[in-house]
Amino acid sequence: MAFTFATDQEFTHFRKNPLLIAYVAIFAVFWAYTGFHTPDLKNWWLENSLTFTAIIFLVSFYKYFRFSDFSYTCMFLFMMLHVYGSQYTYAENPFGFWVKDQLHLERNHYDRLVHFSFGFLLAYPMHEVFLRKTSMHPFFKYVLPIDLTVSFGAFYELLEWSVADVFFPQGGMAYLGTQGDVWDAQKDIAVALLGALITILAIVFTRKKQSR
Repeated sequence: MAFTFATDQEFTHFRKNPLLIAYVAIFAVFWAYTGFHTPDLKNWWLENSLTFTAIIFLVSFYKYFRFSDFSYTCMFLFMMLHVYGSQYTYAENPFGFWVKDQLHLERNHYDRLVHFSFGFLLAYPMHEVFLRKTSMHPFFKYVLPIDLTVSFGAFYELLEWSVADVFFPQGGMAYLGTQGDVWDAQKDIAVALLGALITILAIVFTRKKQSR
């Protein structure tokens, strides 16, 4: 079975695709593990509300639109990073503290890693949707994933603030994980934008190289 990309024409059904079956099995086990071993179950449920939404969306539309293996790989990696972050909250993530100690950083940057990964890993699946399902000018098929990354990033920051204000009125700053940075939300959106730009530019250069 060939590993598929957005430009391919045919995609294998889920039951005949061992890669997707493996992704689902690994993610389900890891997801359950983080839920059973989280020190803050309330936060875990709140953080994973978006995970539930994403899974329901992907399952509901699977028979109408199947992503390429590469897109599913990107989504799988992002979901794993997000779920691991939800186990401890991003600001208290052990891997983030390990990186902080190794590189002598001033803060835990795991949240920055996940926001960067949102743009870097999900720009390709968004581009694939526009590439395969729209007849718009090619320019917009590359630009819109970048626009959506910024829009979704801003929406997430607003949603996170709303959740903190409603469910954590006394400890909202700790839940938001700003770690004392008043520009935390803006920096999160900026690194997501950077990730999307890198991915889209890589797609453009790769396509140009292939066309030659």
